[in-house]
Amino acid sequence: MFLPTKGDGSVVEQASIETLMDKAWPAIEREDLDCESTAKWVLRASEGVTQRANSVWPVAPAIIAAPDVDVRLERSVRTASEWYRRRRLPLIFQVFDDSRSAALNAVLDRQRFTRQSETMIMVRGLDGLPINFSAQDVELSDVPSEEWLRVWWSVDGRGGEAELSVAQRILTGCPAVYALVRDDDGVPAAVGRLALVDGWGGIYSMATSVEHRRQGYGTRVLDGLLEAGAQRGLEGFWLLVTAGNHGAQSMYAQAGFTEQGSYLYRQAPLKRSVSGC
Repeated sequence: MFLPTKGDGSVVEQASIETLMDKAWPAIEREDLDCESTAKWVLRASEGVTQRANSVWPVAPAIIAAPDVDVRLERSVRTASEWYRRRRLPLIFQVFDDSRSAALNAVLDRQRFTRQSETMIMVRGLDGLPINFSAQDVELSDVPSEEWLRVWWSVDGRGGEAELSVAQRILTGCPAVYALVRDDDGVPAAVGRLALVDGWGGIYSMATSVEHRRQGYGTRVLDGLLEAGAQRGLEGFWLLVTAGNHGAQSMYAQAGFTEQGSYLYRQAPLKRSVSGC
């Protein structure tokens, strides 16, 4: 499997990609939790807008070898649960699919945490990028325009104007390039975002309006973002795509992206409150 490399030729590790992901979609509120069973978890909250910005990121989930490790983990889970309860948010973990997560998964399984939104991480370097992009009609900007926001929110949005305002704060929490493509009548058809983090580019918020799908607009947006990244001399790119979105996976594979890993969200079971009704 191809993996992009750093300037010294070493392969980019999974943990490095996780750090890039966290910086590319920054939560409005965050707090480090130094657990007795793990090196660190990051608690993230953004008024419930997107799972990513409202979940626990186990930065270093490797567990200390100890006979009571499960007890220690359970205490850490309770601490995290209280943090989210005070914010009226469910407890959600972003759990990456590797051996480091085994002990945490075991505890969450026993507590009947659900498994949701399995997502693939795909990466590519600069090698093999086409010299001539068909991206001359892609509009690029450093901030998301009102048109850009409306197209994206119509596809990925959950909520109204208040939630969109929070989402905009998340989007603009790190430097980025925003791409927009119009149809022949000038109507915005598709958008995408290139987060610029530590010399890397993250492809986010790829969205095509319903009436413009299967017409190549998404590919044109992707080409424009890759060109923008190449012009900035980025080391490589990464993106996230849900496991069930085979059409998008095919488009990204054709653009040179390969699978790097995956993650899913584990949410605490909802507790029913006692009611007299």
